[in-house]
Amino acid sequence: MPVVQEAGEGRHARYTYRLRVSSTAHAALLAEWDRCRWVWNECVAKSRAVHARNRARPQDRQTCGPARLDKMLTQARERTPWLRAGSSVPQQQIIRDFGKARAKAQKDIKEGLSLKQRAGMPRCKKKREADPTLNYTNRGFRLKNGRLHLAGGIVLTVVWSRELPAAPSSVRVYRDSLGHWYASFVAPAEAQPLPATGAVIGIDWGVKETATTTSDAHDLPHAQHGKKAQAKLSRYDRMMARRKRAKGQAASKGYREARHLRAKAHKKVARQRQDTGRKWAKRVVTDHDVIAVEDFRSKFLTRTSMARKGADAAIGATKKALIEMGRKHGRDVRLVHPAHTTMDCASCGARTKHALPLSERTYTCTTCGAVSSRDKNSARVMLVRAGLNPAGVEGVRPPGALLRKAA
Repeated sequence: MPVVQEAGEGRHARYTYRLRVSSTAHAALLAEWDRCRWVWNECVAKSRAVHARNRARPQDRQTCGPARLDKMLTQARERTPWLRAGSSVPQQQIIRDFGKARAKAQKDIKEGLSLKQRAGMPRCKKKREADPTLNYTNRGFRLKNGRLHLAGGIVLTVVWSRELPAAPSSVRVYRDSLGHWYASFVAPAEAQPLPATGAVIGIDWGVKETATTTSDAHDLPHAQHGKKAQAKLSRYDRMMARRKRAKGQAASKGYREARHLRAKAHKKVARQRQDTGRKWAKRVVTDHDVIAVEDFRSKFLTRTSMARKGADAAIGATKKALIEMGRKHGRDVRLVHPAHTTMDCASCGARTKHALPLSERTYTCTTCGAVSSRDKNSARVMLVRAGLNPAGVEGVRPPGALLRKAA
């Protein structure tokens, strides 16, 4: 599924495809990445030098933005044949990436965010740690006979799993942790409206069941992909522990093989979670016009005893897939603030005096006497707060309820 994002005047989407890379193209891509990595590290060094100078001489401050770094890149290419042998397009784009990363870090500092919340300043990219990533604008690549031609004479074979909806404006060529190469094209988003159904649905997130909805047919049970693969992952962990070299010594071939197998198993689990979430999101979006979703932030689960189970549920990835699918097909997706959703009664709106413990799975309203499953009641509360009646009739949103539109 393409990832839709706002860009410029309209919406654009990323379409990612697997690449078949020959040995010649592989060597050329790594050489291009070495040049881009050198440019990035020079930007980091220059930025730090300007910052130190500004602290020592505040009366004569200097800037180190992308425009100045572009001039320095032009001068470096004139006097360095090795740098000039590569294309200037990915080198200029990595300066843009550096500028965005630095601007984000400076913005977080000005807003006074804590060290845990804010983005750090850009750091040097090490050869054995950073995965290659090359960005090309439309003047740095072209598609011919189904193959991707990059500036510098690099030709790559694309595995066309689906057609591009329009001519792409840029492409990102990158390698993941398993050594697989991908091309991610940016193209105008293709709207695919679905026929109206007149149905609405409320969704509550959890760890026992990933998603509990007002419709029993659309509940998403916990698939437990990570739990099923835990035995294999533990085996690879033991292999790595046995073959680990002492500090300062290079990793052995056996250790690198065990690390690759472990990464491959983790990648498979991640793809299984992603596939489960997307298929469920497609079914929900197809059958409903309006979707009220709990705006649940699963990050806090990492600090609790439910960290592993919460990560295996992949609530964040499933929620993201649902929002993107709703935006793609023109559905009304509404994000509901999760505060007190387990304490409110969906029938009369009364609120319990105390928060319900997790062990109590049945909600009983002391005001109207309604008895229902705790998660089902929360799912119906999502509809009430989104301004929809649980029975499907338009209602009035209670005052003070926080609501955001996701699409």
